[in-house]
Amino acid sequence: MTLVSVIIPYFKKRDYIKRSLDSVLNQTYKNYEIIIIYDDTNLDDLSYIKKITENKSKIKVVINKKNLGAGRSRNIGIENSNGKIIAFLDSDDEWLPEKLEKQLKFMLKNNYKFTFCNYDKIDNKKKVIKANSRNEISYNELLLDCEIGLSTVLLDRNIIKEDLFSSIKTKEDYLAWLNITRRNINAYSLPESLVIWNQSKKSLSSNFLQKLSDGFKVYYIYLNFNFFKSLYHLIILSINSLKRKF
Repeated sequence: MTLVSVIIPYFKKRDYIKRSLDSVLNQTYKNYEIIIIYDDTNLDDLSYIKKITENKSKIKVVINKKNLGAGRSRNIGIENSNGKIIAFLDSDDEWLPEKLEKQLKFMLKNNYKFTFCNYDKIDNKKKVIKANSRNEISYNELLLDCEIGLSTVLLDRNIIKEDLFSSIKTKEDYLAWLNITRRNINAYSLPESLVIWNQSKKSLSSNFLQKLSDGFKVYYIYLNFNFFKSLYHLIILSINSLKRKF
């Protein structure tokens, strides 16, 4: 059976982390390992993490010496993993029980290197927003609209280059998907909702201005687009993102 490495950065998500971990431990597919990257210089939550992971041989906890952010922490998780398939889960999100089994079967049967699935987003008011995507996404399509939820992604390890994720505060996953798809590796969606995305109040991804700033950096700094081309892509990306909220 194919080993799946589940990468989970942790930073001040004590109210969610146990549910996230349980959602992996309860998977119908059992050949996995979990790498938790503790990314908080405040060690108050570390004893709790150790307590809920005690005697669970599938879980490894890596402690960062300083706060590195989610992206760089995921890179450390990948470095400490052994799986042929790399999965990502934010510490406040959850998987449905058949997520790995169904998506891995979809991936291996079709020889896809980059897959994701639909998800249900639960906002701060407990409203459920269905996030459905197109079946296949290319680099040019991704430049204008990111329908790929981080906690839905499975990657073949062979397509991961060194330091997949950048150090920007948000949009680091978007930039990672762009860097993969620009190498003519399309992303393929399993059209089934298998992930619950909990939008916590303190989440960086909920900070609109931060997302705008980092989105511009993706185009202008990392992709080397000129100012006006970067601004155009940011506007279209933001409009498409807003459309999915309604």
